[in-house]
Amino acid sequence: MKTLLLAGGFGTRFSEETALKPKPMVTIGGKPILWHIMKLYSHYGFNDFVVLLGYKGHVIKEYFINYFYYQSDITIDIASNHVEILNNTSEPWKVTLLDTGLHTMTGGRVLRSRNIVGDEPFMLTYGDGIGDVDIEKLVKFHKGHGKALTMTTVQPEGRFGGVGFNGDNDKVDAFLEKPKGDGGWINAGFFVCEPKVFDYIADDDKTIFERAPLENLAKDGELFGYKHSGFWKPMDTLRDNVKLNEMWEEDKAQWKVW
Repeated sequence: MKTLLLAGGFGTRFSEETALKPKPMVTIGGKPILWHIMKLYSHYGFNDFVVLLGYKGHVIKEYFINYFYYQSDITIDIASNHVEILNNTSEPWKVTLLDTGLHTMTGGRVLRSRNIVGDEPFMLTYGDGIGDVDIEKLVKFHKGHGKALTMTTVQPEGRFGGVGFNGDNDKVDAFLEKPKGDGGWINAGFFVCEPKVFDYIADDDKTIFERAPLENLAKDGELFGYKHSGFWKPMDTLRDNVKLNEMWEEDKAQWKVW
């Protein structure tokens, strides 16, 4: 089963980094967040990736073209232009890098992969969100309901910490870590799709996958939500990136299941 990775957006809310690179190439622990997401899927045996490129897609192309060298110790003989690989730790990945247009919306990017995916189920997620989603259980859940699309949902953490009161006397007795939000569930990506999902996407680069396609799939009873209660975090801002790097450096990266 192929895994599609949306990696073409402009990342305008994270301009500190995305002025120079696409957001999926912003690093956590020295590795692009895209790499972390791929490692998660690879841990569960899914190693066939299609990266849907757009903004600064050449940066992602160059990364994977030179990946073998990036992961190896090498000796370079300048005089003879000879490169000797001393050791390397390669991944069992097949990576297709698909240019889906600079201004194409998410639905249009997905639709442009149709010929590559073919008439087979596929997975899809965003190139800027990471979690400890059990992909094996996700796929099993999808196969169990037999409909067109499964969307992983999460309850995001609150933006602020909470205050704990002692009964009704207004006495504060605790400060709480950021609680979950208002109890609602949101789209976290990590989709599993049947090929009929393509039929719900208008042949238009302006189609936003999260709007008409998902809304119509839900209306037709073809959309199920997989509730993930574990860790998930998007990397929308510099603050998010700093937090994820701190987790990695402190060996608290909950998404590192490999």
